[in-house]
Amino acid sequence: MPLTMANSGEENIIKKVGGNPETRKFLESLGFVAGGTVTIINEIGGNLIVNVKDSRVAVSHEMAVKIMI
Repeated sequence: MPLTMANSGEENIIKKVGGNPETRKFLESLGFVAGGTVTIINEIGGNLIVNVKDSRVAVSHEMAVKIMI
């Protein structure tokens, strides 16, 4: 399921990062890699603030649907 469907505060394992190669490379540079963990901190207007690799990152809704957990 996409990251947008996860509950806040719940730690999830990233299964796959989709999108075109440029988008995948960008998300992987932020720490969104298969096998890594991601936790949703907050959701504001569809956009997510997540904790990934001990960093807080803001991700747009369009990017979040490409991250499968």
